[in-house]
Amino acid sequence: MRYFLDISYNGTNYHGWQIQPNAHTVQAEIQSALSKMSRAETAIVGSGRTDTGVHARKQVAHFDTMQNWEPSQLAYKLNAILPNDVVINKVHLVKDDAHARFDAVERGYEYFLRMERSPFGLQESLYVPYKLDVELMNQAASKLIGKQDFESFSRVKTEVNNFICDLRKAEFIWRGDLLVFEVKADRFLRGMIRALVGTLIDVGRGKLTPEDFVNIINAKDRKAAGKAAAPHGLFLTQVDYPEDIYLDFGEGKR
Repeated sequence: MRYFLDISYNGTNYHGWQIQPNAHTVQAEIQSALSKMSRAETAIVGSGRTDTGVHARKQVAHFDTMQNWEPSQLAYKLNAILPNDVVINKVHLVKDDAHARFDAVERGYEYFLRMERSPFGLQESLYVPYKLDVELMNQAASKLIGKQDFESFSRVKTEVNNFICDLRKAEFIWRGDLLVFEVKADRFLRGMIRALVGTLIDVGRGKLTPEDFVNIINAKDRKAAGKAAAPHGLFLTQVDYPEDIYLDFGEGKR
């Protein structure tokens, strides 16, 4: 049996998603809980990795088991074992060849900026002590839409075959007193969104023009872009799949 886990976590206390030696990770916590339940070593495969301090409202991972668990009961039992900062929202039974990473058709992230100093939300948003021209930032962000090479915003040491991503949305919107960068694409490169946000903040501060931003995209050189924004303002919010991979009536997209 193969199951998909729909997961939320606060990444503050974790060295990212991916399991690694001598580090506290989200993947390790969930694998440990699953192994206790199944009384056998159980590995999970995530839709992608998130860095140290990055959060997720919706991460997806798959695992295989010989046991026939009822999805809602599996979620309940896992949440009883997991720490409070990791939550299984739903469990879905899927086709045997469904893959959390390779079958994802769209991913979405949100980055939260706070313009006013506050003692609240310190680990879930980035305080920016500068006045930003949001209209100018959105002019620059609009240049990201479409399929193009984003090497300028990728970590230098990364194992990928290409730097092409198809961005479907890139926009700053206000939600109360928070400025949120919403971005969706078929895939993202390591460190890409934080590099985008950091560079777009430079546009908002008047240090770069939208034309400069286009030149940075075309440079295909990480050194051309700005400093990466801090990890704690970033949330993975969406991972979508074709409905036909679900064996529980396509509920995974709701």
